[in-house]
Amino acid sequence: MTIDIPRDTRTEAIASIERYFQENMEERIGNVTAGALLNFFLEEIGPVIYNKAVADVQERLQTRVMELDIEFHEDELQYWRKSDRQRKGR
Repeated sequence: MTIDIPRDTRTEAIASIERYFQENMEERIGNVTAGALLNFFLEEIGPVIYNKAVADVQERLQTRVMELDIEFHEDELQYWRKSDRQRKGR
């Protein structure tokens, strides 16, 4: 699966990589090289992050599904029990 990012986000990411190299590596990296590095990150590391996000969402959804019976449970066949309690209270 290819991870695509919007064009404006890609442009900002490339500028961020260029700035990172300039400020932290004390060397300049060109726009083309920064773009290639971004492609590498998206292809090599992107799926790791994506898969982790999917696993986190699955875990959260499974937890919510397991809580549905607690949150929305209704006792069954309660008419006569309620009716008997009301008669005793008179």
